[in-house]
Amino acid sequence: MRAELSIVAALALAGCSFAPKLELPAVPVAESYKEPAPWTQAAPADRLPRDAWWLLYGDEDLNRLQTQLVQNSPDLQAALARYQQAKAYADQLRSGLFPSFGVRADGARVRQSETRPPAGGATPRYYNSYATSVEATYEVDLWGRVRNDVNAGRFEASAAAADLESARLSLQAQLADYYIALYGLDREAALLADTVTAYDRAVSLTKERHDAGIVSGLDVARAQTQLDTARSQVAQNQAQRATLEHAIAVLVGESPSQFSLEPRSAPLQLPQIPSDVPTNLLQRRPDIAAAQRRTAAANASVGVARAAYFPSITLNGAYGFESNRSSEWLTAPNAAWSVGPSILLELFDFGGRRARVEQAKAVLDEAGASYRGVVLGAFQEVEDNLALLYHYGNAAESERSAVTSAQQSLDFAMNRYREGAVSYLEVVQSQTTALTTQREALDLETRQLRASVALIRALGGGWEG
Repeated sequence: MRAELSIVAALALAGCSFAPKLELPAVPVAESYKEPAPWTQAAPADRLPRDAWWLLYGDEDLNRLQTQLVQNSPDLQAALARYQQAKAYADQLRSGLFPSFGVRADGARVRQSETRPPAGGATPRYYNSYATSVEATYEVDLWGRVRNDVNAGRFEASAAAADLESARLSLQAQLADYYIALYGLDREAALLADTVTAYDRAVSLTKERHDAGIVSGLDVARAQTQLDTARSQVAQNQAQRATLEHAIAVLVGESPSQFSLEPRSAPLQLPQIPSDVPTNLLQRRPDIAAAQRRTAAANASVGVARAAYFPSITLNGAYGFESNRSSEWLTAPNAAWSVGPSILLELFDFGGRRARVEQAKAVLDEAGASYRGVVLGAFQEVEDNLALLYHYGNAAESERSAVTSAQQSLDFAMNRYREGAVSYLEVVQSQTTALTTQREALDLETRQLRASVALIRALGGGWEG
């Protein structure tokens, strides 16, 4: 009866855990986002999974590059390796829940010391010693130390898996952002090419009028300045495009020397983003999930540190054979076995255990604060990009109107110049204004597209959990 009661008591104690109850820091979550946004009512077709959100832009080259990124990106492969390390470490910790088994074998020729205390006259000075055994060791987890250690490792591995998803999302968003920036440069390049053609015709016109004695050489010089400036802008555009193309090559795991993308002229779609609520953000973003799981791991580590105040109990068992002769070694008379517990309790460590508990609590506080910071930062990213999309949209409308007005002004100035009513300076001013407004209009459209990528990333990439 006493043995049965002891077993019941041991099993009851094995359920103990000194890890505190997990409480995540409170984070203020609004019922809706503050900034106005181009939301659209969510429909089933709009609910894209996390790994296909870039399909919203309707570009085959972008789709192909995203596939290549997942297959070849060195940064993504490094993130995968970090996850595999964390998972392997968690598996190592999990093995502590089970007994460990081993096989031991010894063989030695022994000479005893002549000054050894007497151990009986029958003990020879020289003898052989042979032993082999199967041994088992199991730590009885009365205080939850092993289980909390396993839980901490499991949460860390889960956080590393979320880190992998976060790295994948960040790289995919970075690739889409680079691609859209490249697209914006291609559109600007087409505009500049048309501008160079128009300015070249203007130079010819001023030279004809100069040769006829109608205008001075000043008009020719002004027209040539405009043409040379436009050509300079073309070269600058080409330099920016080259560096972006090289960056895309590295992202997808290719050599920049062997990678190229054809200029794109077809427009990209500005995606319609389904309506969402802030609470969904906490469930979807992988970096928030990683921060939450690291908080849980730190919480379990507090239990590990507290368990050090209590004795560790290990059950040991061994069965094997011992003999002083190599022949007939593994026979019944040479059999030997042992079984029994070992108990270890540290009595005095001059504050070492208390310091480790305080350290674990401080790590938990840090993890909780980091979790709160990640959540608040996520809401800021969403609000920032909602504001950019909304205000860039309004600015783009006004800029398109300005482009129309600037082109009309340029047409009037050229007509008046042909009639001899104004100098070429008025044409130069109109040309400069027209080109500036056209480039600004293209830039605003590109910035809108890039803000949409940043918003999708901020929302966790897609709209399915």
